[in-house]
Amino acid sequence: MMNQEKLKGHLLILAANILFAINMPVSKYLLPEHVQPEALTSMRMSFACVMFWITSLFVPYEKVPLKDLGLLCLCALCGVGLNQGLFIWGLNTTSPVDASIIATAVPIFVMILAALILKEPITRMKTFGVLLGICGAISLILQSTQGSNQASSLGGNLLITVSGFMYSIYLVVSKPLTLKYSSVTMMKWMFLFSTLITLPFAIESIWNTPAFHKEVFDGQELGAIFFVLFGATFVPYLLIPLALKRIRPTTVSMYNYIQPIVASFIAVCIGQDSFSVTKLVSAALVFSGVYLVTQSKSRADLEQQNSQSFGKNACNMKNNA
Repeated sequence: MMNQEKLKGHLLILAANILFAINMPVSKYLLPEHVQPEALTSMRMSFACVMFWITSLFVPYEKVPLKDLGLLCLCALCGVGLNQGLFIWGLNTTSPVDASIIATAVPIFVMILAALILKEPITRMKTFGVLLGICGAISLILQSTQGSNQASSLGGNLLITVSGFMYSIYLVVSKPLTLKYSSVTMMKWMFLFSTLITLPFAIESIWNTPAFHKEVFDGQELGAIFFVLFGATFVPYLLIPLALKRIRPTTVSMYNYIQPIVASFIAVCIGQDSFSVTKLVSAALVFSGVYLVTQSKSRADLEQQNSQSFGKNACNMKNNA
């Protein structure tokens, strides 16, 4: 039976990935005609930085020692700077479909990194769940590519792949920090570091953004930019650490598979795609994979099981003596 805290974790990461899913077509619409990739990346980081520092004024202050600031700097580099920067630059030269398919590798990266860094076990159930999710996600994505003429490139796909790997490192490395600090404390430092790293190289691109130099502002353009800054950056990055407090990194990463489902649902709703039984089966595979990973034993579960087994054996030996 899932407890309330774990349920909250699942709902939080589900919400974050729904926002990430909506972000993909919105960002593709903006790039590069309305906003340059480096400008959009830096604007996301700068906007979130300001928002998190303002939000921090209304929550209890938490002092962060120098050692943890170093880890937060690494998280900023992997989870924000390189992840978002490479993703936007990659999306500029490849198709959203390719980007979605490549994103299915994230849970595999996380599962391996969690085993190496956090000593989380790679169980058969977890492995099967990840593979099941991959099958469902790719099946759903490939159905959406029929008749699509969107261009893709090897360079763009490689950038998206490295972006996914960086995000995987962030999910694993940040797990211990989420148990010590609030989401706002973590994010205000992460986005400050990432802003300081990227802003000096993007000021000119931001200043020359076409959307900001029109005689009559386009509401659709500005609305899309605001969504990317607030709805697809500030809000999901606020939710991810809250989810990591409650559930394992591999489970968090499995929700990447929700993104193709959301994209397909949106396409059906606006008449760009049609519903089919195959899509329903693909979605069922994804949710089954998420469920299996959720039910697989964690390191803590195995340690508790071994401890109970050892205690039981010791008790039996004592009784036999």
